Amino acid sequence: MNRRHFVTFLGRAFLGATALAGISGAALAQGAPFPTKPVKIIVPFAPGGTSDVLARAIGQKLSVMWSQPVVIENRPGAGGNIGAEMVARAPADGHTMLMIDVGTLTISPSVIANLSYNPLKDLAPISVVAFSPHALVVHPSLPVKTVKELIDHAKANPGSINFANPGNGTLIQLAAEQFKGQTGITFTQVPYKGGAQALVGMIGGEVNMTLNGMLATLPHIKSGKLRPLAVAAAKRSEALPDVPTLDEAGVAGFQSGSWQGLLTSGGTPKEVVAKIHASVIEVLKAPEIRQQLANQGADVIGNTPEEFGASMTADHAKWAKIVKEVGIKAE
Repeated sequence: MNRRHFVTFLGRAFLGATALAGISGAALAQGAPFPTKPVKIIVPFAPGGTSDVLARAIGQKLSVMWSQPVVIENRPGAGGNIGAEMVARAPADGHTMLMIDVGTLTISPSVIANLSYNPLKDLAPISVVAFSPHALVVHPSLPVKTVKELIDHAKANPGSINFANPGNGTLIQLAAEQFKGQTGITFTQVPYKGGAQALVGMIGGEVNMTLNGMLATLPHIKSGKLRPLAVAAAKRSEALPDVPTLDEAGVAGFQSGSWQGLLTSGGTPKEVVAKIHASVIEVLKAPEIRQQLANQGADVIGNTPEEFGASMTADHAKWAKIVKEVGIKAE
C-alpha cells in the first residue's frame, strides 16, 4: 500500500464509515444477529509484533461493545500465510477474523508458488486499521550511529551485517532488497516467524539490523535495547523527533511501513461485514485508542471495505511486478 492510498484513506475514511454505518442498521435488521458466540482474531505472527499489538487493543474494545469474548490467537508461520489460510477456510459468519500486514497479504501470491488460498477471493476486507512506519534499527553492539556510518561499515566489512525479516515473502524482505539496491551494500537476510521474533533475535544479538513497525519497535528503542538510525516515512515521527527519515539520511525517497488490516472469511454476508466495520470504526474513533497509537508512532486509518478491497487489488498488481523484477521466491 502506497502513500497515495494513505492520503486517500485519511481524507475519506470517516466519511465512508459514516455512510456505511447509516445503512448498516437496516441491513442488519434483515440478516442474522452478530455476534452470537465468542469471536476469534487470528494474528498470523508471534505475540508482540505490530499486528498483535493492534489486535489486542481493538479486540478488548470490541469484546466490551459486543458483550462477547474476543480471543486473540497467534498462528505464526509461512510469512503469515498459515494464519491467513485458517481464516480463509473458516465458516463465513464473521466470527473468525484476521489481523495482518496488508503488504504481506498482497505479496504472498507473487512469491509462493501454488498458494493454497486466494487473498483477493477467500478473504473479506473489513478495514485497514492503522499505518506504522518502519524504523531502521541496529543492535547496540554494531559500531554505527547513523545511516552513513552503517553504509560505510557494511562496505568496509563485507558479511558483517545480518538483517532480520519477519518471514520470506513479507514486505520487510522486499524493503530490505530495495535498501540494498539504493545503498549498494550487501547483507544476509535471516527470516523469522513474525516481526516480534525478529526483534527477539535482534535483542539477543543473533542478528544486528532490521526494519520493523514503530508499534513493535518503539518500546525496545526507548529501553536502549535497539538503536534507531532512521524512520522510513515521509516525515519524522512524533514519537522519535530526533531520528531522521531515511530520505534525510541520504537514502532518497525511501519509505516503507506496516499497513495493518482486519479481514474475515470470504463469503461472509455483507450485513455482518458492515456491522463489524461499524464497530471497528467506533473503536478507532475512541480518543484513548487514537492517542495510544499516536504515542507509538502509528496513524489511525479506518477506511471502508470497498476501499480496502480496491487497494488490495492494486497492491497485488504492484507487488507482482516488483517481485518479478527482484526475483524473490519464498523458500
